[in-house]
Amino acid sequence: MSKKIVVLISGSGSNLQALIDAQQRGELGGHIALVVSNRTAAYGLTRAASASIPTHTQTLRAFRDQGKSREDYDRELARHVASHTPDLVVLAGWMHILSPAFIDQFAGRIINLHPALPGELDGAHAIERAYDEFKAGSRSRTGVMVHYVIPEVDKGQPILTQDVPCQQGDLLEDLEARIHAVEHELLPRAVRLVLEGSK
Repeated sequence: MSKKIVVLISGSGSNLQALIDAQQRGELGGHIALVVSNRTAAYGLTRAASASIPTHTQTLRAFRDQGKSREDYDRELARHVASHTPDLVVLAGWMHILSPAFIDQFAGRIINLHPALPGELDGAHAIERAYDEFKAGSRSRTGVMVHYVIPEVDKGQPILTQDVPCQQGDLLEDLEARIHAVEHELLPRAVRLVLEGSK
């Protein structure tokens, strides 16, 4: 039986596309059973639909409009994800910090892609912050990691990491492009390693 993956996204879904492509090549180690977005306009939903993958959208605003909390949101999200019995939950550009109300339901089965190396540039806007440090002369490289998710943001055990150099004359867009290219290669590899039990 093929192992089931649920992917959580917030935006264009280029990393989701890398996972879909790896799946279609038979290199993912499982199949994507569901794509969830917290934004209704996320282009990743279109990518999923084009690959005949079921989608679900759940916005935080809708919960807040009902007077509900982030924990209520996370509990409902966990309930919906759990209904698909995933072997692995992958955060691929998911821009919502998950609380233990979600994480505890899938302990040891959630991984996240983060555009920085372990112990560096945790949290949001990591690429922009790396670029600013490079321009200030205090950074010559950044990187990408895939790590297990724990309640502390970007502090879980790394699965795979890769350095990405900052190069003389780089614009922010140049550094972003190199980071994204590494992400698209690293995330499918990490998913396969986890599903195979190698990491």
